Amino acid sequence: MNPFTFNTSAGIQFGAGAIARIGALARERLGPRVLLVTDPGMVATGMVDRVMGLLAEACVAAEVFADVVADPPAQMILTAVEKATAAGTTGVLGFGGGSSLDTAKLVALLAPGRQQLADVFGVGNAKGPRLPMILVPTTSGTGSEVTPISIVTTGENEKMGVVSPVILPDVALLDPELTLGLPPHVTAATGIDAMVHAIEAYASRNANANPVSRALAKEALALLGGAIETAVHDGANLEARSAMLLGSMLAGQAFANSPVAAVHALAYPLGGHFHIPHGLSNALVLPHVLRFNCKTAPDAYVDIAPIAFPDLARLEGQARAEAFCDALEALSQRCNLPPRLRDAGVPEAILPTLARDAMKQTRLLPNNPRPVTEPDALEIYRRAF
Repeated sequence: MNPFTFNTSAGIQFGAGAIARIGALARERLGPRVLLVTDPGMVATGMVDRVMGLLAEACVAAEVFADVVADPPAQMILTAVEKATAAGTTGVLGFGGGSSLDTAKLVALLAPGRQQLADVFGVGNAKGPRLPMILVPTTSGTGSEVTPISIVTTGENEKMGVVSPVILPDVALLDPELTLGLPPHVTAATGIDAMVHAIEAYASRNANANPVSRALAKEALALLGGAIETAVHDGANLEARSAMLLGSMLAGQAFANSPVAAVHALAYPLGGHFHIPHGLSNALVLPHVLRFNCKTAPDAYVDIAPIAFPDLARLEGQARAEAFCDALEALSQRCNLPPRLRDAGVPEAILPTLARDAMKQTRLLPNNPRPVTEPDALEIYRRAF
């Protein structure tokens, strides 16, 4: 057995109605002055007002930074850090989707003033210390509440990652009731995103690929495969929402330690150039990357196919792996996600540029079960087009 490390959030609290504890938890863990990091959409739902009320009841002074946007740009993060510093923030509360949680991680890291954003990109460069931090996801996809990763958009369209266990939160608080209002298209895209995390973690060729991550990935796929369609078409189904939120978290724990690969590497340029939501970007390229991998490395997909889709147990070997790719593509279509790049507004002429940009994801591509060259990436994009 190869040596490995496994890191995750120090504390996890899960349950319907768990958000009611946020005031007391913040007072205990974050101190007297909290910066709540969120986005305008969450403010519009009224849930931010509810959280602010719970904080006030617990005698926690809080300010809101609600300017988070998808694919967080570096300047927006620096603006949030400035607000935290000016407010004398003693702790950070991330509340929302993956972009809000990723932003909160970096605010907590940079607000003490020990490091600059430009110095923490890459693996292990974030040293801390950071401010105390609680993360509360309101979508079921990124698993950001249990990952030591924050993705930042730099320049026009390039994404860079900060990867360090230092930015894992003190507490991840998961309340499936917070996800009941998610629109069907968001539910679908984030759910497929979580499945991608589990699939790529299980198949990862990273040196730290490990049995804990593989076990978590299997459980995540069992939960997600049985819940996504129900949650998409019956958004008020709390059981399905709970399964999705827990599955997303488990997948996050898996890929946080056994990193993702070519699906993400090819998805990032789509988000960078066209601001396609990350989950949808993954869904658009997922079956085509997996078909590419299946030609030389089908074994991982043979293992996990019947976990996500039990009817595939009737097949064996290569046939099962190929059917897994087809089943994932069909799932996206049944959830009414755009099936092709052209349907998401991607012009054919930019495919060579996307392939070149994907090659810049040197942190991710070596984890893929099959080596990916630039011509390979271009062919995958063409098949997805």
